[in-house]
Amino acid sequence: MAERRVGVVLVNLGTPAEPTLPAVRRYLREFLLDQRVVTLPRLLWQPLLETHIMLFHARRSAQKYASVWTPEGSPLMVHARAQVAALSQRLGESYQVVLAMRYGQPSLANVLAGLHDEGLRRVLVVPMYPQFSTTTVATVLDALANYAKGAYDQFEYRTLRDFHNHPGYIEACAKRIEESWETEGRPNFSAGEKLLLSYHGIPVKMAQIGDPYPQECMETTALLRERLGLSADECEMTYQSKFGHAEWLTPATIERVEQLGKTGLSRLDVFCPGFAADCLETEEEIGILNRETFDHAGGQRFVRIPCLNASAPFITVLEDLVKRHTAGWLPEG
Repeated sequence: MAERRVGVVLVNLGTPAEPTLPAVRRYLREFLLDQRVVTLPRLLWQPLLETHIMLFHARRSAQKYASVWTPEGSPLMVHARAQVAALSQRLGESYQVVLAMRYGQPSLANVLAGLHDEGLRRVLVVPMYPQFSTTTVATVLDALANYAKGAYDQFEYRTLRDFHNHPGYIEACAKRIEESWETEGRPNFSAGEKLLLSYHGIPVKMAQIGDPYPQECMETTALLRERLGLSADECEMTYQSKFGHAEWLTPATIERVEQLGKTGLSRLDVFCPGFAADCLETEEEIGILNRETFDHAGGQRFVRIPCLNASAPFITVLEDLVKRHTAGWLPEG
């Protein structure tokens, strides 16, 4: 019976429906009007958004999406659907695993309404962000609260805060890196070659007022270094995807990539532990923009290591997280 099944909603950031200017504008407008993401007063921010951002940034963004778009859709959508399918197979019929996007479609509200219509009354919401930030996980919780405000018949909800130091997650990241080394060869760390761990950045001001994100990124990095047996010099940590003119967390990935390229570095590997699935920020920003920056600066070989995606070790992590956070919801045996 439906009421005996548990709903599991994997929530990722979102994606335009297609790599066209109108679709990208719709997506960016929803994303950038979230005050968790841009904290400026809306009366000041919205006019700028509707002029400069929608006129110039959206066009460049559409071009970037077009450069990585696949016949099945955006990279994020493709990998997110694969994660849902793999996790659903692992968990079995007692769970109904579905995908939601925080911005764009399928929206969290529509997905939750669909589960409710099917008769489910227990739901675990899983933000697909290993490290907690107000700009990511908290926005999912906001959307969940907004849905609940308008619902007359409520679910029993549980949510997941983060999994930045989960042993299985660290192992899944390490195995992803080692899989790349099996095909690409292991970097010669003794000769100065490096592994760069690049995380999505946030404004410094957010960290100063209490966002724990940088501390969680540093802990993930420390655990990965320990697992891989690398020093801080061999395995560096940076932040990418700066937006706007505010001060963001440093060192900036693209600046460090350029610096290393100027030294004539023979090889630089880049992995993004903060992204559960490959997306625009990993495939275009790292795989194209940062690669070109490294090459043009004089670097010799740039290796982008794929994200966790639907790899078996990561699906095992999700399976463990779901079962632990839904304990007591299903009949024993």
